[in-house]
Amino acid sequence: MLIAPMKTEYLKNTLRDWRHDFHQHPELGFDEHRTSARVVELLTSFGIETHKGVGQTGVVGVLQRGNSTASIALRADMDALPIHEVNEFNYRSSTDGVMHACGHDGHTSMLLGAAKHLAESGDFNGRVVFVFQPNEEHGFGAIAMLNDGLFEQNPVDAVFGMHNIPGMALGEFATRAGPITASESLFEIEINAQGGHAALPHMGVDAIVVGAEVVSALQTIVSRKLNPGLNGVVSVTEFETDGARNVLPGHATLRGDARALTPDINNIIEARMRQIVEGVCMAHGVEGKVSYHTAFPATINDAACAASAVGAAKKLLGNQAVTGACEPKLFSEDFAHMAAAIAGCYVLMGNGTDGGHAQPLHSADYDFNDELLTIGSSYWVELVEQELSATTI
Repeated sequence: MLIAPMKTEYLKNTLRDWRHDFHQHPELGFDEHRTSARVVELLTSFGIETHKGVGQTGVVGVLQRGNSTASIALRADMDALPIHEVNEFNYRSSTDGVMHACGHDGHTSMLLGAAKHLAESGDFNGRVVFVFQPNEEHGFGAIAMLNDGLFEQNPVDAVFGMHNIPGMALGEFATRAGPITASESLFEIEINAQGGHAALPHMGVDAIVVGAEVVSALQTIVSRKLNPGLNGVVSVTEFETDGARNVLPGHATLRGDARALTPDINNIIEARMRQIVEGVCMAHGVEGKVSYHTAFPATINDAACAASAVGAAKKLLGNQAVTGACEPKLFSEDFAHMAAAIAGCYVLMGNGTDGGHAQPLHSADYDFNDELLTIGSSYWVELVEQELSATTI
């Protein structure tokens, strides 16, 4: 399946050691102090210009070669999750309740491997900006780095990000032009009714009954209000009331999560949600209030960047392993903020189909596939050398 030589194959053991170290010492968003310090130490040892504290705990490395003004940014995320790891291997998390359950330990290691190779023997002409981002999981890290002047201080022509996908065969690659990951919007619906005695429901308005109607009606947004050819998800994930054993609640709070692949779809979901809550509450003569906050925008891949990403993947992995028009994913990714600021592309690479490598992201028994380390880091090298061709030196 693999067509081109893995240019970072000689770093295989080094990459594995870095990844296991990061995995054993996971840190939550904006608390990646040890991880950040290690990244700074390694980039500096490679002879790469290094900037720390970008977006709190973010790190940026800058590598210039030749006389070209062309530039490219590569981004990896560094944070872990508040999950207790159940794996028993010797590099399992040493911090109770925190683990790398999304593969950011692998993403960081792959980008470090690419940085080391490119600094020592990269065949390119231009500038590479290595972006090690904090706090992706809560959606705050990319914005923090952008607000700290990431691209003003390090102008680039394009930015690329990568994520592993469990259950997708090792060595397979996928991306697409246009939307590739969804927005995530968090909503809260408050219903203020009239509580009372469970034996005398006619004397009040049961907030549970009103809330239940709202929950059912929300499901019609996707099934009846959106074009069937478009994607969206509306999920109520919490339903809280102030009711008791024989007390009908007068107050209910519904919370949930909505996903959309374009801003237009997200706007439709929000508008229809507000209409539904207003209508149901009006019918019962009670008050309803909606709070709707988009935490992650949709990630929109630039068409030219997607074509470049696919070209490098085909050269490295072969045509059969590359999907250049994959279905969009309904999970969210704060790389979206970077792709909105600069033309960009987010790509997916298979983590494997067996054992912990196939367990869902954010699972307590997930593990990043060490065999992907050389593939992913070699892909970054291939992309840089393709986009920053050395022929103009």
